[in-house]
Parts: sequence; structure tokens; C-alpha cells
Amino acid sequence: MPPHTSATPFDAAEDAGWADLLSPVRRRLIASAGVAMGGLAAASTASAASAPNTTEPGRPGFRPIVTPPAQGHSPWGQDTATEATPRPASVRPGESPLPSRPRAYTDIKSYHAHIYFDEDSYQKAALLRRWAAERFPVERGNWNLEPRGPHVTPSFYFGFSNDLLPVLVPWLQLNSLGLTILIHPNTGDGRADHLYYALWVNRAQPVNAYNWPAPKPGETEALEEVFPNVVPTVPLET
Repeated sequence: MPPHTSATPFDAAEDAGWADLLSPVRRRLIASAGVAMGGLAAASTASAASAPNTTEPGRPGFRPIVTPPAQGHSPWGQDTATEATPRPASVRPGESPLPSRPRAYTDIKSYHAHIYFDEDSYQKAALLRRWAAERFPVERGNWNLEPRGPHVTPSFYFGFSNDLLPVLVPWLQLNSLGLTILIHPNTGDGRADHLYYALWVNRAQPVNAYNWPAPKPGETEALEEVFPNVVPTVPLET
């Protein structure tokens, strides 16, 4: 809107608009809005200049930025942040104290091979089960279609004597059909046999043997003996 000059004729409607805009009531509204905006800005500046916020309730300066949690006490107590980090007890056999000499390999009396499968690979397991029984004098177990003992997936096993180890293990490596296979010795300590003395073909998987009681010093479990129950009918490929 151009400023009024002596050369500009008066516009009554325009002057009325300015008068209405700048009337006392409107001027008070404009002034009060300005005071409010100034107050918000000042409060924001004062808040930023105050003590920094903290996320711990009860301390000076705490201002919740989310809905406060329900009142009560954690079942773990209130001092977990200051707890020391303890050294866990050993879970491996013979580590505490360290053994004075190696264990004799003749403690191994036989071996088990556990073949794991699922609903997508059971046909491979059936083929491998038949191939092994056709070629080796093993003790073949039955099908375990659900977790059994320390084994957390369906499986079957066969046992074999020590003299088959240098032939049967390479044969399983080459004929696993991609299945996971656990091979463990039988020493009279089932927990250690499954957890610490084991060999794996392909991927390892969890074995639930940590709750298996370890033999007390000087004691052994009843040793699992192997009694072959199949007769080979196919010459081994060489």
C-alpha cells in the first residue's frame, strides 16, 4: 500500500481499514500475542541454560522425555550397574586344575556317529543309513524322529569299533550328502564325549549335554559298548 502524500487523494475505505486494524482492541491482541511468543522463547532459552537433563529419576534435573515407568522395584535389585564381573567356574573337564599329563588315547573304547536330519532332508538320511549298513559292520540304531537325549533334532546313530575309524570317518566326510554328523568317542564320560571330544562333519549344532552329570573323580559311567547288528553286503569303493 503506497504511503499517503499531499499529492495522493484520501481513500476513505483504505483509511477505515487501517483504523480498524490498529484499533485499541486489535492492538491489544497483537501485543498479547507478541508477549506470549516472547515468553515461550525466553522459557526455552532458560531451559537450555539450566542443568542438563538426566535419565535417572530422582536426581536433580530429571525431566521425563517418555511416559514414566510403573513404580516398583526390579527383581534384580537396584545395584546391578555396580556389580563386579566374576570369573565363571570351569565347565571343561580337567581344566581346574590343569591335568598333569595327557589322557591315554586307549581310553576310547568305541565311537558313535549321530546323523541329524529334518523334514526336508530325511531322504538323504535314509540313503546314508542304507549305504553305511551295506558297507560297514556297524551297530545301527533306530530312527529318532524327535529330540532324544542330548540331541536337539531328529537323528539316527550307528556305533563302530576303533579299527574302523581311519576308514569310516573319511567315508562319512565324502558321503555326508550335506547332513550334519556328530562323531564322538565312548570313554565312560558321556558329557565330555558329546561336548568336548567330538568331531563334526559339516556344520556343528547345539548339543544339550551341559546338564549331564560329570563323573566324580575316580568314577566312570557304564561304558556304552558297540555290538554290530548289520552284515555288510557291498564291497567298499576304493
